[in-house]
Amino acid sequence: MEKRDWRLAFRMGLVLAFALNAGAYRLRAGSPVLVGKRVPASQKVALGVIQHDAWTALLQKYVDQQGNVDYGAWKADAASIQALDNYLAHLSTANIGSRNSVEAQLAYWINAYNALTIKGILREYPTSSIRNHTAWLIGYNIWKDLKLQVDRQQVSLDAMEHEILRKLGEPRIHFAIVCASVSCPKLQRWAFEAEKLDEQLTTAAEEFFADTSKNRFDLSSGRVQLSQILSWFGDDFGDTSIDQMRFVAMYAPAAARSLLVGGRAKVSYTKYDWGLNEQK
Repeated sequence: MEKRDWRLAFRMGLVLAFALNAGAYRLRAGSPVLVGKRVPASQKVALGVIQHDAWTALLQKYVDQQGNVDYGAWKADAASIQALDNYLAHLSTANIGSRNSVEAQLAYWINAYNALTIKGILREYPTSSIRNHTAWLIGYNIWKDLKLQVDRQQVSLDAMEHEILRKLGEPRIHFAIVCASVSCPKLQRWAFEAEKLDEQLTTAAEEFFADTSKNRFDLSSGRVQLSQILSWFGDDFGDTSIDQMRFVAMYAPAAARSLLVGGRAKVSYTKYDWGLNEQK
């Protein structure tokens, strides 16, 4: 084949690839899986009015002390599936555009993220990992296509995390939102509440850094192995590596704090386990 023919074939290949990718994007964007409900303006309420007791009741029933979920039992119980759907529908009544405190916003969206994730996993269960449902080019992507209907918007998990929660300036959200995976933070057995949010976020952060399957501190060698979360979202924890270690020190086991703030830590990151956070 002549050189100009190769160039033509290459260009045609690029055009075809672009068309396929664009088509795949339209397929995803045009076929969301919606949960919740449309709510008339007269029925919308401020975030602080939203009640999370039903979510706590479900967590108490199906989540153990280690944060693992009995997905099989949950999916087999039609009443519990309906209770989750009712809670998500209740979240749809929120007026997210009204004046809400930062604490109310954080509590609402953390709970919404975790409840929507559970809904997405139950929809696919049995499954071995959320990553089985995160197609990027063609097909369904749980992080982008599963959406909560709220205040005339359809909000995906990606949008909740990156466009809403991270922009509220509270880095501890990374230890509260749970992506249904072994290496994710522990799924707490209670809903987050605006009135006690600081205490709850502190508890979540301390438990996360105390978990040696995710973070390890070797005082004798000065080696620190942190969750990949600290690498992926490093800027959320501080502008420099020193600032980031000082942040970790606030919630790490007491014995490790001097190592972290002293600038002597040799930091690496643990391998992330995307296996399902399922009760065995």
